[in-house]
Amino acid sequence: MPEGDVVWYTARRLHQALAGRVLIRSDFRVPRYATADLTGQTVTQALARGKHLLIRTGNGVTVHTHLKMEGSWRIIPAGRELTETHKIRVLLANAQWQAVGYQLGITEVLPTTAEDQVTGHLGPDLLGPDWDAAEAVRRLTKDPGRPVGEALLDQANLAGIGNVYKSEVLFLRGVSPWSGVGTVTEPQRMVELARRLLDANKTRIGQVTTGDTRPGRQTWVYGRGGAPCRRCGTPIRKRADGADRITYWCPACQPETR
Repeated sequence: MPEGDVVWYTARRLHQALAGRVLIRSDFRVPRYATADLTGQTVTQALARGKHLLIRTGNGVTVHTHLKMEGSWRIIPAGRELTETHKIRVLLANAQWQAVGYQLGITEVLPTTAEDQVTGHLGPDLLGPDWDAAEAVRRLTKDPGRPVGEALLDQANLAGIGNVYKSEVLFLRGVSPWSGVGTVTEPQRMVELARRLLDANKTRIGQVTTGDTRPGRQTWVYGRGGAPCRRCGTPIRKRADGADRITYWCPACQPETR
């Protein structure tokens, strides 16, 4: 599932293509909104809220989407023939660009005043203008016995972290994903590290946490199950808790604390 930096980058591209321009076509290919028509409305803003995407118009309408596991938005020049049309969930076009949402996990249209219904549960956004580190730490540590890896993925604590940054942040802080949140020393440093990593990657394709952009060198533990730890040589371990929760860690560098 794309993480907060990828969603931020997607929102920026949507904003560049749509904001300030009048829609000449809108096509929603989900049953509930099949009759929705935003033609003639001017897009005012596209922004990310954690892993959620919001496209607003001057008429007080918001298109809310979530990429989930397989979704993506593609920006295509106006007039270019669309591909993989059976995977399209929404199309928004102006005279210059077509913004096409493919296999989106969530697609809905709602009043802009009702956005809180779909994003109000989220914690502080790691890449948001209103980022609040203290509030993020408060939410993260409110259940001391909860495994820290699970708590970091909870978007109600802080919005934007997924499996990649969960694994990388915990490795860099030397914390086992299975340790209770209450055992983590200086949780504020862990939270700020997560923010710095997302911020460093938000304007590029791919996620680099090691500082080395060469293929196969970008991450410390994520995607490296069975490979030697870059620090101590111990084989990296991998554990899947369901289809969308995968954790990588070094058992030597990240001893579990109870």
